[in-house]
Amino acid sequence: MEAHKGDRLLTHGRTVGQHDRVAEIVEVLGDGGAPPYRLRFDDGHESLRSPGPDSVVQHRGTAKDERRPQDR
Repeated sequence: MEAHKGDRLLTHGRTVGQHDRVAEIVEVLGDGGAPPYRLRFDDGHESLRSPGPDSVVQHRGTAKDERRPQDR
């Protein structure tokens, strides 16, 4: 997994009824874009994570980028 500051991390819900979570990557702490990542969620909460196989990086500026216009 490789990410850069400004990318988004999508983590799929693991159980029925649990929603996907999206967070902005605000800092990459590993070498060459590798985890761990410092994440910021929409509610302002920050977390340090090494994502697992249930997570996907959405790179900034790609077709999968679903950022709201005011977040760009």
